[in-house]
Amino acid sequence: MEFRATGAHAPARLIALAASACALALSAGAAAAADAPAGQWPAVGGSNLFQRYSGLNDINRANVAGLKIVWTRPGLEPSLLAEYPQLSASNTPTSYFRSTPIVVDGIVYASNAAGLVEAFDGATGKTIWTQQPFSKATADVAGSSARGVAMWRSGDDVRIISGRGSFLYATDAKTGKPVTSFGEQGRINLSEDGRRGGAAGAPLIIGDIIVLGRAGSGPGGAAGTGGRGDDSGDQVAGQPQVARAYDVRTGRKLWEFSPMPAVGDPARASWGPAAGLAGAMASYGLISADAELGYVYIPFSAPNPPGAGQTRPGNNLYGDSVVAPDARTGKKVWHYQTIHHDVWDWDLASPPVLGDVRVNGKVVKALMVTGKLPQLFALDRVTGKPIHPTPERPVPKSTVPGEVMSPTQPMPAAGPYDRIAVSPNDLIDFTPELKREAQDMAKSYVFGPAYSPPTLCHDGPGGKGVLTLPGSDGGGNWNSGSYDPETNTYYTVAATLLTAWCLVKPKMPDATVAYNLDGSIQKMATMGPDGLPLIKPPYGRVVAIDMATGKIKWSAVNGEGPRNHPRLKHLNLPWLGTPGKAAIVATRELVFAGEGASTMLMAGPQRSYGDKFRAFDKRDGKVLAEVTLPAGTSGAPITYTAGGKQFVLVAVSGSPGQPDWKPHACPPEERACGLPPGPPPQWIALGL
Repeated sequence: MEFRATGAHAPARLIALAASACALALSAGAAAAADAPAGQWPAVGGSNLFQRYSGLNDINRANVAGLKIVWTRPGLEPSLLAEYPQLSASNTPTSYFRSTPIVVDGIVYASNAAGLVEAFDGATGKTIWTQQPFSKATADVAGSSARGVAMWRSGDDVRIISGRGSFLYATDAKTGKPVTSFGEQGRINLSEDGRRGGAAGAPLIIGDIIVLGRAGSGPGGAAGTGGRGDDSGDQVAGQPQVARAYDVRTGRKLWEFSPMPAVGDPARASWGPAAGLAGAMASYGLISADAELGYVYIPFSAPNPPGAGQTRPGNNLYGDSVVAPDARTGKKVWHYQTIHHDVWDWDLASPPVLGDVRVNGKVVKALMVTGKLPQLFALDRVTGKPIHPTPERPVPKSTVPGEVMSPTQPMPAAGPYDRIAVSPNDLIDFTPELKREAQDMAKSYVFGPAYSPPTLCHDGPGGKGVLTLPGSDGGGNWNSGSYDPETNTYYTVAATLLTAWCLVKPKMPDATVAYNLDGSIQKMATMGPDGLPLIKPPYGRVVAIDMATGKIKWSAVNGEGPRNHPRLKHLNLPWLGTPGKAAIVATRELVFAGEGASTMLMAGPQRSYGDKFRAFDKRDGKVLAEVTLPAGTSGAPITYTAGGKQFVLVAVSGSPGQPDWKPHACPPEERACGLPPGPPPQWIALGL
C-alpha cells in the first residue's frame, strides 16, 4: 500500500496546517465551534451545527454579476486513474459525484469520484496528496464518492476520517498516509456478524468520537430475501440501517443505535408483528451535533417496504424521526416523529440544522429539519418539543384491506413551503388543448387531500392510483437547508414532483405482504401531455422561511423549466422552475444554488436536472447572477477564502445542458431515461 504527497508547495502548507488552531480541531471533551471560522469550511455543513452559512462577503450583491468559473479539477486525480485504469469503469462519465468538501487553512479535503480522499489547494485546485487504495484487490480499488469527510486533531495529530464501501478510514492530513494505529492498519470494517457495512454519508466528529448516521445494516431481516424488503418489495424483512460511534484514536466501537426499537423499548410496540423485521430507515442524509449539550441529531428515513403498512400497524418509531442520542453513550435523549406510519416513502432525509433562533422575543436553541415532505419542523434541540404550533390534524383513512393509517399527522401551523395535495384545479392549463389532455389523463388517477394513502391498482377510471405531492423523490430531500443566524432565516429548496401510488397483489408465492407498490418508473414519475408535467408550476424553487413564525418570507423560482417546450414556447412564459435536487449555501448577502444533476435518482424521467448555477439576493430572492456549468450540481456548494480570495466550490456530474422535456418511454429500471453522457465528474470553483 502506497500513499503520496505531490506538489512543490505541499510541505510548507501542511506544516502550517499542523500548527494552526483550527476551530474544528477537537481534543477530548472540547466543543466544536458554533460557527465556521472566518474563511474556512471545516465540516460538511460548515460546522457541526450544519447551518451551511458563511459570513463571507467578498462576493456580494454589488459584484456577483461578475461570478465565473475560475478553475476546475477532475473528480479523479489523473495520476490515480493512470495507475488504476479500472477506476474509469467503476466511475463512468455519468456517475453520481455526491461529494461535499471541507476546507481548513486553504486546503480542500474531499471524497473523490471513487471515494478516496484527496487534498488540494483551495486557490488553484492543484493536488497536494491523494489517498491510494488500501490494496490492489478489486474490492479495494473500486468505489464511489461519499457525501463528505471529517477532520480531527489533537496537537500535531491531524486526521481525515472518511467512509468508503464497508470501511471507515483514518488518514494523516499532512501526508495522506494511513494512521496505522486506527483499527487494522488505518481502517475498520463496518460489516459485523454478517451484517452489511456502509458509510456513504459523511462522518461527524464530536470530541474524540466519530459518529456515523448510517454505518450499515443492523440486526433483523430474513435470509434469502435479497432486495425484496426494499422499495416496491414484497417482504416485511430487512435490516435497519444503524447509527454507530467509534473512538477516533483507535477505531474501537463505542455504541450503536438502531431505528428499530430494541426489546424493552416501549416504542417497539409501534410496529406490531413487524417488530424486529422491517428494514431500511437509513439516515442517508447527514447529521449534526451540539457539542455543548453533547447530543448528536440523526434523521431516520421511512421504513421499507413503503406503500404497504398492513403488517406494521402503529406509528413505526423511529422511522421518519429525528433522534437525539447522547454522543458519549448512544442512549436516546429524545425523539420526534414527523410522519406517522409512512406509506408514501417520504423519507426524513435532510440534515437537522441547528441555530439559536429568535421566537416571541426569546432566543431558543432550535433544530430545523425537513425532508421529502415539504414541512419545516422547528424543535427545541434540548427537549425535542416544537417551538412553533404543530398540532396533530386528522388525515384520510385507507381503503386498502387491512391498512390502518394513523388518524392524525403533525402539521406545522405555519403551513407547508410547497404543495402537499393534488386537486383538479392543479392540472396544467397553459392552453385549452393541454388542459383537456391533462384532464383526460387525470381520469386514470384519484385526487385526494394531503396525506391520502395509496389505493389498489385496477383497470378503469382511477385505477392508476392516488396523485401524490410530494412525490417519492420530491420536496426538500437531502439537499436542504441553510440557516442564517444574522437574519433568523432558514433557506431551503422545493422540488415539485408528482407520484401516483397504487398497490398490487405480490406475484411471488412467498411474499409476506398482502400488497406491494407498483413502483414502475411511470408511476414514480407521473408526467402529463407530451412529456410536460401534469400539474401547474412552479416546479423548482428556493424558499426563505422566517424562523420567528415559521412562515415563508419569499419564494423564488429556480430554473426555466419546460417553458421552451414546443407546445409552450410561443406563450412567452416566465420561468417555471427546474425540479432538481439543488443544495444551497448562504452568505452575508447571497444564497447560491444549482439546479441538480442528472445522476440523481429519477432525475432523467422527471427532468429534474440542469446545468445552471445562480446567486439569489437574500432579501427578496431576486436572481443576481447565473453561470452555466459543465453539468448539474451533485454535491452541495461551499464557500471559503484561499490566497486572499473568496471561492464557491461544488461537485458536478452527469448530462450537460437543460432537459428537453420530450416524451420518453422509460423501461422499468432505466432511471437515466436515455440521457446523453456528460463530462467526467469534476470540481468547479467559482469566483470573481
